[in-house]
Amino acid sequence: MKRCKVDDLTGIEILAKDVFTPEYQVLLSVGMQLKQEYIEKLKELEIKEVYIREEEQPDTKMVVILREEVEEAFKFKVRDILEKHTYRHNDNLEEICQMADRIITNILEEDKVVEQIYDLKERSSDIYDHSISICSLATVVALRMKLPQRTVHDIGVSCLLHDLGLRYMTIDYADRDLEELSEIEYAEYKKHPIYGFSALRGENWISNESKNMILYHHERIDGSGYPLKSTDISVECRIVQVCDAFDEMICGIGCKSVKVHEAVEYLKKNKNIKFDGKIVDIFLEFTAVYPAGSRVRTNEGETGAVLYQNKEFPDRPVIRIIKDKDGKNVDRVMDLSKSNNVYIEKVLD
Repeated sequence: MKRCKVDDLTGIEILAKDVFTPEYQVLLSVGMQLKQEYIEKLKELEIKEVYIREEEQPDTKMVVILREEVEEAFKFKVRDILEKHTYRHNDNLEEICQMADRIITNILEEDKVVEQIYDLKERSSDIYDHSISICSLATVVALRMKLPQRTVHDIGVSCLLHDLGLRYMTIDYADRDLEELSEIEYAEYKKHPIYGFSALRGENWISNESKNMILYHHERIDGSGYPLKSTDISVECRIVQVCDAFDEMICGIGCKSVKVHEAVEYLKKNKNIKFDGKIVDIFLEFTAVYPAGSRVRTNEGETGAVLYQNKEFPDRPVIRIIKDKDGKNVDRVMDLSKSNNVYIEKVLD
């Protein structure tokens, strides 16, 4: 499936994921054809993007941290908990601890979870999707680092609550660079870690470590982050920072959304500058630069689709070449880990 702007729909596309109203009721179900009248309704409700089916390449093998149906179930529950929350009324938020443990347990139940390379794809700027995603990513990093069980739990809880402060804002931060905001909006947006931390400061069910991760998730090791410009940052906070920065980029929260390979390059560029280099390296070990299903062009001018990943080479997957450099249809499989002179030059999707 792929994400598609509603304005680009033609009326023949098939939904790959349910579409929900702002009240989170199902508006259009997976499998429906997006007829013109449905497109007009989406526009009327100001729904900007949907997921549509795309013709999959034979033998495509996508590896995900959480299965789609499991991730959706967790998202529903987290959304339900957080949307009942109002400032300083935290009765339901304690359930987040149980949700974090359930996500961690679900990840641990997967075979060879810390040995996989995962296909992380661009998504819409839904903060509940985002929270589940970075909880999963940070859990895998923590497991690879062999951190204590209690620390893994604290990381999971903080990830699910890290953007709680955004719920107190009316600023439109979806798929927008922060520089586009007015000076007042920008200053307000940068306070959201403080708002989240302040709402939870007096709670005993959440650890001080988790509270600090919420406060520090936008800090950077060179002092360029916000809201405190701190450089005294714990290991667990640094894990959340890397996972949050990457996932924000691929779903467009407080920035323009980018492709996975562009987010990977950003982490590489800022390794040991803004982000802890060791954590970045661990994160990139399990992150596919070109997710399965991506349409790509090689340096030789051929067009193909990524079939699956090579465990030891996250940037050199197995691809199916479908057009040669002259634009003629072909069909052959190429393992880039065995083709030293051929590499992916451009993502076409």
